[in-house]
Amino acid sequence: MELTLTRPLAVFDLETTGTNVASDRIVEVCVVKIMPDGTEHILTQRINPGMHIPGESTMIHGITDIDVKDSPTFKEFAPELDRFLDECDLSGYNAIKFDIPLIVEEFLRVGIDFSLMNRQIVDVQNIFHKMEPRTLKAAYKFYCHKNLEMAHSAEADTLATYEVLKAMLDVYDGQEYTDPDGMTSIPVKNDVKALHDFSFYTKNVDLAGHIVFNEKQEEVINFGKYKGRPVEEVFKKEPSYYDWMMKSQFPLYTKKVIQSIWKRMGK
Repeated sequence: MELTLTRPLAVFDLETTGTNVASDRIVEVCVVKIMPDGTEHILTQRINPGMHIPGESTMIHGITDIDVKDSPTFKEFAPELDRFLDECDLSGYNAIKFDIPLIVEEFLRVGIDFSLMNRQIVDVQNIFHKMEPRTLKAAYKFYCHKNLEMAHSAEADTLATYEVLKAMLDVYDGQEYTDPDGMTSIPVKNDVKALHDFSFYTKNVDLAGHIVFNEKQEEVINFGKYKGRPVEEVFKKEPSYYDWMMKSQFPLYTKKVIQSIWKRMGK
C-alpha cells in the first residue's frame, strides 16, 4: 500500500559515533523524501564528525576515521540538509528516541533551530514493536518477505524502513490494538497523523523524554529523584535543580525546554 500524503514525508537514518545524544556525532545520514505525488528524492552524505569513531561503532556500520576524513562537517552540510527537510513530516526506525534527538542536537550545535513544530513524526520501530516486537532485519523479512542486505548502511536501512512502513499499512489494515489501559482502537491507518499518534509511548516535552506531559498536560520530570513531579513544582521548591540541569550533560534541546519553563515562571 502506498502512503497517502498531504505533505512530503522524510524517512531517514543516521550512522553515528555512538549512542549518547548529547556527546556523539553523525558520520552518515540518508534521507528518502517522498512527495505527495509519490516521487522520491534521496539525499545520502557521509559526515566528518570531528572526533574519533570508536571501533565498536565501526564494527556496526563499517565507517572509519579514514572514510570520512575528506567529508564535510555537519556544520558545512547542515544548510543543505535543513533545506531538504523543510516542511517535511519525519519518519525513521527508533527515530523518536534516537535519530531525531541527535539530529536536532547537531543542528542546535551549529546554530540552526530545527523546529519540530507542526511536523508529524512516524516511528516505524514503535509501530513494529507494538504490533510485532522484532528487529529491522526481522521486520523486513516479515513484512516484505526479503532479506535485508547491507544492514547498518544508512541507505539500505532507510529504504528498508520505508518499505516496512508501506507494508505495515497492508498487514494491519483494520486490525485492532488494545493498549495497556484496555482501550481498543484501529491505530495503523494510511494517515500520517494517526501513525504519528501511535508512534509515541509517552508524550514527550523534550526529545529525549527527560520531560514528559502527565494526564493533566503538566510538564513533569521523567528521571531521578523527582521523577513524576511537575517541573514548576520542583523549580519552586529547589531552584538550584534548574542550575544543576543547565550545567549537566543534558541534550541542548532538553535545556531549551527547561529554559522556556523557567522563563514562563518569571525567573
